[in-house]
Amino acid sequence: MALLLSNIKSIIQIEEQTRKWVAGKEMSKLNTLENSWLLISDGIIKDFGRMDSEDFKRLVINQPDADIIDVNNKLVIPAFCDPHTHLVYAGSREKEFVNRIRGLSYEEIARRGGGILNSAKLLHETSEQDLYQQSLKRIWEIIRFGTGAVEIKSGYGLNLEDELKMLRVIRRLKETTPVEIRSTFLGAHAIPAEYKMNPDIYVDIVINEMIPAVSGENLADYIDVFCDRGFFTPKQTGRILEQASRYGLIPKIHANELDFSGGVQTGVKQGALSVDHLEYTGDEEIGCLLDSETMPTLLPGASFFLGLKDPPVRKMIDAGLPLALASDYNPGSSPSGNMNFIMSLGCIRLKMLPEEVINAVTINSAYAMGLEKTHGSIARGKVANIFITKEIPGYEFLPYAFGSNLVDTVILKGEIQN
Repeated sequence: MALLLSNIKSIIQIEEQTRKWVAGKEMSKLNTLENSWLLISDGIIKDFGRMDSEDFKRLVINQPDADIIDVNNKLVIPAFCDPHTHLVYAGSREKEFVNRIRGLSYEEIARRGGGILNSAKLLHETSEQDLYQQSLKRIWEIIRFGTGAVEIKSGYGLNLEDELKMLRVIRRLKETTPVEIRSTFLGAHAIPAEYKMNPDIYVDIVINEMIPAVSGENLADYIDVFCDRGFFTPKQTGRILEQASRYGLIPKIHANELDFSGGVQTGVKQGALSVDHLEYTGDEEIGCLLDSETMPTLLPGASFFLGLKDPPVRKMIDAGLPLALASDYNPGSSPSGNMNFIMSLGCIRLKMLPEEVINAVTINSAYAMGLEKTHGSIARGKVANIFITKEIPGYEFLPYAFGSNLVDTVILKGEIQN
């Protein structure tokens, strides 16, 4: 069935020729088409053009069965791609939020058994069905905020049984929701308390038991490791990723959130699709990334929530890097999947331009999920994942109005989501 959107004030992020990403000074440029129309058929973007063109008149005549939506002078934007989340989790961690207000650091809370280990305990006590129902609510929450593709990690299991439980829930969400989902195995998210004195034993379990089991059930597209101070070393990370490569799992790395950890260099060496967090990024990390196909992915929601330092974004862009933004939706350090708010943080905290943040949550974040050929822009032949805004002056209003949900209508795979 065909869907024709007419009287669009502006289509944002159009491409005549698709690109894998936008980098450096090109991030400040955004292709738009004013006073326009958009044709969707069989879930795919078929065509677009200006309302005052002869093409539109012929289209109306030649597509008599198309459902026509008068957009009424609103904007049409590619649905957000969120390339780093942990939205499959059990319960919440607001008590730790209060402890941070009282002065405890993220690392101190973790040493006391909070943080990731707390989420692992809650998840262990939660049935797979209950975990699915909790996560399903979050999926529909982010859809209503305009997200059309999302990466979801395991990592709150920290043992074989519970990691598989998480990944099976992610698979079920793939099968039962309209959003495009990529699954990441993150067994190396933290070191369980019983292995604190000898973390290499746990690394061996990840390598010898978890990776083969995850691969055997075909439960993950990617693998991730938290390579940072107090978590996994570059050497341990390298061991895990070398095993993962034997099973066809592509790396995505948590890196340099807490210190200059060597995680960026390890990720690039191992061919990581993305390295994520990057609060601690210097000249060596920037140079390493410039010579790679790895997408630097920033998580400003976590920096904001935890009160961490911000990465040197202007330096990274001026050096010629591409950047993606993600929500890091999780119960401990970024309990929100609102990508419009992430854009606002990109502008307010990271001093990115509106054009740069839009590129960072669409085309570049699609690349960070391996979806750049099908998602992240409005181009002929790409999946029809878009949203229609409410009546706003222009795209700059999206990051400006940080407390408002400016999404009017979400269309995923060509279907309107109610």
